Amino acid sequence: MLTKEKSIWVFLIFVLSGIVLGGLLGVLAEKINWLWWLSYGEQFGFTEPVILDLSVLKVTFSLWIKINVASIIGMILAVFVYRKM
Repeated sequence: MLTKEKSIWVFLIFVLSGIVLGGLLGVLAEKINWLWWLSYGEQFGFTEPVILDLSVLKVTFSLWIKINVASIIGMILAVFVYRKM
């Protein structure tokens, strides 16, 4: 039996893996004519990286997220599989 803390981490791992694998399938599906709709989505985030220059240390931060239909389907399937466990 999983404790509550462990089950939250397992749930997050399932959902993130579903998003990543779904996103990968969406990118691969855009090359197939009848699966183009899986790659339909939007990307958002920082277009230019944020740079923190402390003269000794330089830190660059950039973040963007690309959500497509396949990643949403992957997330839903991951939640469904998690609930069946």
